[in-house]
Amino acid sequence: MSTPQGARARARIEVTAAIKEAARRQLAQEGAAKLSLRAVARELGMVSSALYRYFPSRDELLTALIIDAYDSLGEAAEQARDAARDAGPVVRWTAVCEAVRGWALAHPHEYALIYGSPVPGYSAPETTVPAASRVGLVLIGILRAAHEGPGLADLPLPVALRPEAERIAADLAPELPVEVAAAMVAAWAQLFGLVGFELFGQFNNVVEDRETFFRHAATELAHGVGLR
Repeated sequence: MSTPQGARARARIEVTAAIKEAARRQLAQEGAAKLSLRAVARELGMVSSALYRYFPSRDELLTALIIDAYDSLGEAAEQARDAARDAGPVVRWTAVCEAVRGWALAHPHEYALIYGSPVPGYSAPETTVPAASRVGLVLIGILRAAHEGPGLADLPLPVALRPEAERIAADLAPELPVEVAAAMVAAWAQLFGLVGFELFGQFNNVVEDRETFFRHAATELAHGVGLR
């Protein structure tokens, strides 16, 4: 038999989910900058004071939506990695990149929330970092496995960049060669640049077969980080 506390906890979970779903609809219609707790409450037939018991401010609601989006994207990347576990490292890398693209095309407004223009007046707190790191950790894991197994190609590194590459490696992937760590950060930025260009229209009238183009670009990124 359920307890009153258990019933209240379930009700809170359900209402929280409904609030976030209504907020996502508002993101799609108005954009993150215009997200309004009052508008969300109005859509759900709640008074604003009741909604504030779940999310005391717009920023707390935005943070919850951002963490959910990063987690959903990270889960897609992890599933793609796991599905390609028996393939070579280039195939695993490319599968993860394609999963990122697929998620973004399926969730354009949530992608815009986490990789689009910053929301005026909002600064993401540290609580978003673990979720935001999931895709990067998947890619680092593929590089680590290749480094420990078949090996990575030697990569050039300008002398002037070595101190920064050493700092990047120490912070993000101390087990990887510094050359690979620096290349990985560049590839990570290029991956999301490719996805953003497609999603936000920069490829219009430029690239037609975007799936083939992306797969080739993702494979080149794999080679660029030393995967064989």
